[in-house]
Amino acid sequence: MDGEVLSVSHHRTCASARAATVVVYFSEFGARLYAHERATLFDVAAMIAKLKGCEVAGSYDSSYRYAGKIFFVPDDALVSDEASSLDICSADDLFGGVVPYPVVKTKAITHRLVTSSADRPEGWSPVFARRVQDAVLRGYTAFTVQDAHLAATRLLRHGAVRVKEAFRDGGKNQTVITTIAELDELLETLSLEAIATFGLVLEENLRRVTTLSIGQVAIDGLKIAYQGTQRTVVNNKGEDVYGGSRLVCVRGGWEALDPLPMPPAVRRGVAQARSYDLGTSEFPGFLASRRNYDVGQGLDGEGQWRSGVFEPSWRSGGASTAELAALTAFAEDPSLHVFEASTVKDFGRSREAPRHALVHFEGDDPEEGPILRYTMVMRTLRQAA
Repeated sequence: MDGEVLSVSHHRTCASARAATVVVYFSEFGARLYAHERATLFDVAAMIAKLKGCEVAGSYDSSYRYAGKIFFVPDDALVSDEASSLDICSADDLFGGVVPYPVVKTKAITHRLVTSSADRPEGWSPVFARRVQDAVLRGYTAFTVQDAHLAATRLLRHGAVRVKEAFRDGGKNQTVITTIAELDELLETLSLEAIATFGLVLEENLRRVTTLSIGQVAIDGLKIAYQGTQRTVVNNKGEDVYGGSRLVCVRGGWEALDPLPMPPAVRRGVAQARSYDLGTSEFPGFLASRRNYDVGQGLDGEGQWRSGVFEPSWRSGGASTAELAALTAFAEDPSLHVFEASTVKDFGRSREAPRHALVHFEGDDPEEGPILRYTMVMRTLRQAA
């Protein structure tokens, strides 16, 4: 239904076992956020509070005595010790995820090491890497310069290699190399401590890439799954960056995606995301209410079509406002079967949101310049398309 107004009503009341207050939480291990990202995170918290019928109380203050149970909206996946200190004990206590070690929340877990004896930080799992190898692209994770060299040498035989700093998201801090000399130039700019702690991902570089967003979200027993595509835009510095996602959401878990009509390539991506998600059982204490996976599809250096999970996201992300709009719509209308929405990020001045969009940020970000972020409902269906 084009141009449908985004509304979130107080359709629930908090039972005693549910949260009475929703707060934004900035993790001690979280990456620094841009102003527009912070603003959107607070909108996510407000949407969740209205969905749950609870109060929203801004940023978490450890010195304040909150009434009742707290529901957290962290800026990043939390490590177990930090989650325990906040009395987070299940996926019902937060929007995001909890991991046992810092490295687990990065893309460093995605690929195998160059040898079985290669250096790795505590918590990196060779079992997980083996479990997901058919769901990811050809690549390696390295925690030393020497291992990065060996990984690049192997991968360059097949074409260009994309080198990713494992703790960065959204396509940030990635470099395509075609020679070992180019790798050396890059390594000179990086911290050896950061490489040892979080790792470098070296992965076959794809051309003509489409990036899928595939995920599952659950709040208070209401669950949705979705598949969709990401858009790329040019930012104020002339760089290609993430510009939003268009999602097709259905009521239920992963299996609810099966009846949806979708191209074979998308169905392949959904299967890989589900396989990657199943692998998280290898991590003790792992839990998540938001499970999002970026799946890249394109041509490798030898011209072969490839598909694989780029990275996981167990935290509020670029598609979360669309996810929450879907959860709200399904909660308010039990007959609703399919919900389609887009999140949009546009750079530059003279940008204007559509009439019925929910605007999250409009103005000058001190670091990213003029930017507009909004969410728009595109279509609702009471039966499968």
